[in-house]
Amino acid sequence: MFSHQHIMVDVTEKEMDKPVFKSDTVLSDVHLHCPNKRHLMVRLNAVGQPVFLSYFKLLWNTEDSASEKHVREATTEREHQCGSGDELCEKDRNNLKKERELNSEGVEALLDDDGDLEVVRRPRSASDSEAEDLLRDRVYPVILMKGKEDAFEDEEQECTCSDIVKIEHTMATPLEDVGKQVWRAAFLLADYILFKRDTFRCCSVLELGGGTGITSIIMGTVAKRVYCTDVGEDLLAMCEQNVALNKHLMEPGRGEVKVKELDWLRDEFCTDPEAPYSWSEEEIADLHDHCTVIMAADVFYDDDLTDALFRTLYRITHNLRNSCTVYLALEKRLNFTLRHMDVTCEAYSHFRNTLNDLENLQDRKMKYTVEPIKLDFCQFLVYERIEQLELWKIIAEQLT
Repeated sequence: MFSHQHIMVDVTEKEMDKPVFKSDTVLSDVHLHCPNKRHLMVRLNAVGQPVFLSYFKLLWNTEDSASEKHVREATTEREHQCGSGDELCEKDRNNLKKERELNSEGVEALLDDDGDLEVVRRPRSASDSEAEDLLRDRVYPVILMKGKEDAFEDEEQECTCSDIVKIEHTMATPLEDVGKQVWRAAFLLADYILFKRDTFRCCSVLELGGGTGITSIIMGTVAKRVYCTDVGEDLLAMCEQNVALNKHLMEPGRGEVKVKELDWLRDEFCTDPEAPYSWSEEEIADLHDHCTVIMAADVFYDDDLTDALFRTLYRITHNLRNSCTVYLALEKRLNFTLRHMDVTCEAYSHFRNTLNDLENLQDRKMKYTVEPIKLDFCQFLVYERIEQLELWKIIAEQLT
């Protein structure tokens, strides 16, 4: 569910100590659960939003078990996503062990006659403060204003290239800029891609609403070519930067990710050579001739955009030379509405109705077969795979 927070969204370099706070922004749960020893801000984007760089660790050891237990262990061991690469030293582990033992002993002795907790305090000495400082895991943001190369020099030395995905993103945005954040359904789809690597190997793929590009980057590790599409020059520039940051992941398989503009509200591809991220005629022909997979993650939050997405799906699949498989990942979000005076899932309900309409379409041109995918596959990224997450598969076949 979107988390509404009072988040810093307007910052200028001259007034870093005078942040401006706004409400009505949304913050992804992925960022809420990301351990934040350091928030590393690399720049401000074109609209003044702070851009951060996070490191997301791939858990290759989950081949045999995708259980929640494994993910909890990974989180507990701080195989975190924010790029510090630290591991608990032996001394810290012993301290944590002793702390757990103390917390589990003598609880009854701390209760008074009425059953209330009785807290006994003693004067603090300077040595106590020093000892606590050594044990405490201090959590606070550190804003770095270095250059892009040296801001993360230490982290790059610590990270293993094969299991780290580096993503630039914002931490909170207005609703119209949610593509600049990383969302849980993108992780779900990335998990499925990694689990079904052989299915996607050497494919030509189109992603709709690619956002930061994390799903396309994961797909680029196995597919031949991925067209990662969205709208907005600032967002597409961020996506292109993320592709560049992760080229080392795609090089072994010679995969390629191309960042392109694709506006669902327009019927044609942008082919203006003067426009950034436009399509060449060769690229459009390549897409139509070779694309066999289309995917989208967490793009179903507005009814008009959902309608536009399904119109785009129909138009593109109708123009493809081959049959195509579509993968849609989403999170069912519960919202309280004054109209119903109840908690509803209006955006999700509209998605399901539109999906049903697509499957029942009878225009004698296209046939769409829809089925849900069970979420019992391995988990390769650290996130909470909640029951509201869903993954749908659509097989699109031409009848004429």
